[in-house]
Amino acid sequence: MNNTRKNIAVIGLGSMGYGMAASALRGEHSVWGADINPEQVARFQAEGGQSSALSEAAGELDAVAVVVLNAAQTESVLFGEEGIVARLQPGSVVLACATVPPAFARDMAARCHDMGVHYLDAPISGGAAKAASGELSIMASGTPEAFAAARPLLDSIAQTVFELGDEPGAGSAMKAVNQLLAGVHIATMAEALTFGMTQGVAPEKFVEVISKCAGTSWMLENRAPHIVAGDYTPLSSVNIWPKDLGIVLDIAKSAQFSAPITAAAMQQFLAAAGMGHGGEDDTAVAKVYARNAGLTLPGEEE
Repeated sequence: MNNTRKNIAVIGLGSMGYGMAASALRGEHSVWGADINPEQVARFQAEGGQSSALSEAAGELDAVAVVVLNAAQTESVLFGEEGIVARLQPGSVVLACATVPPAFARDMAARCHDMGVHYLDAPISGGAAKAASGELSIMASGTPEAFAAARPLLDSIAQTVFELGDEPGAGSAMKAVNQLLAGVHIATMAEALTFGMTQGVAPEKFVEVISKCAGTSWMLENRAPHIVAGDYTPLSSVNIWPKDLGIVLDIAKSAQFSAPITAAAMQQFLAAAGMGHGGEDDTAVAKVYARNAGLTLPGEEE
């Protein structure tokens, strides 16, 4: 008998949440998957997820990972009309994985605490591939008891867990720093790639050369090949970045901190969304530059 086997729920079976749920299954946990898309739930159940209703199992859960889009969805999952916190057993733990303002994380933690449930402020990074392989990086903060309750799940889904202190909100603050860089890197990669095109540098040659030079970044190496392939299937969509960079800018404003480069990157993502590319892969921000410069990106040739 594996005494570290736990009853786990993953709420939100998008590209990140589905991979996390699958990784928890490989960790020999009993895992319930929940999503507004019933096809995702059925798919997960067919791959080994529990088939009983989450509402029926909630009282037996040890941990719930909430992998939704934003603060509003997180609050709805936790405390809405069918909120799960009220159904959880005392001593269970919520892993809140969305990018949210630190103040929101502190509020959710306090409300969970009042109901006898631990809360781990646990934003995630690494992309869909690392979620699927159980190799995420997690920027986490919370009480020692929250970490202890979450440890079996964390061990299944993460390669690196950064323990950032006892106070919820510290994880979300670090995630905001990460998202500032990630969003700027994607927009800058798109700018550099299309700038290169104006100078006769083909996108595939850009990737070959720059990925081995000082100008590279993880985001460049991960995202630029999508543009080369002309594949804008959304692993991470354009629409995520106005939200995440908006959080960064709100935090910056409250700290009386100027973040002009973040603001410029956000405008490019807003422009991409305004062009109708909001649901596409976030590399579709390159289409803003291509349109303005009269360029034709790979896969868009007539």
